[in-house]
Amino acid sequence: MKIRIKGNSLRIRISKTEVDDFCTNGHIEEKTDFGTTSFAYKLLLGGNTDNLDADFRDGVVTMYVPAELVKDWNTNETVGFSYNKPLADGEQLFLLLEKDFKCIDNTMMEDQSDNFDNPLHTCS
Repeated sequence: MKIRIKGNSLRIRISKTEVDDFCTNGHIEEKTDFGTTSFAYKLLLGGNTDNLDADFRDGVVTMYVPAELVKDWNTNETVGFSYNKPLADGEQLFLLLEKDFKCIDNTMMEDQSDNFDNPLHTCS
């Protein structure tokens, strides 16, 4: 699972195995240990709306995903889901959950063997 945070946007990408695990178990989590503290992020099935939702509590970023969105996600061609969550101050938090695709140009130094085949055959 990968997380990208920039300004008021939160993007999470997950591999094939993680998509299967999430569709089956409704929960996946990652943690980065900094020695004196850690930073965690997770996906949870459920939430209080029909859309993606997210919060940040006790050093954990949680994205909530309605069950209806991911029904059969591990067996269909749907790439992902997005939502602009309204915030109390009139701003929005852009949320994106998507399948992680292989980079075709092999510039990434990470193992991509569990990523989805890239339908565009390019990497950005």
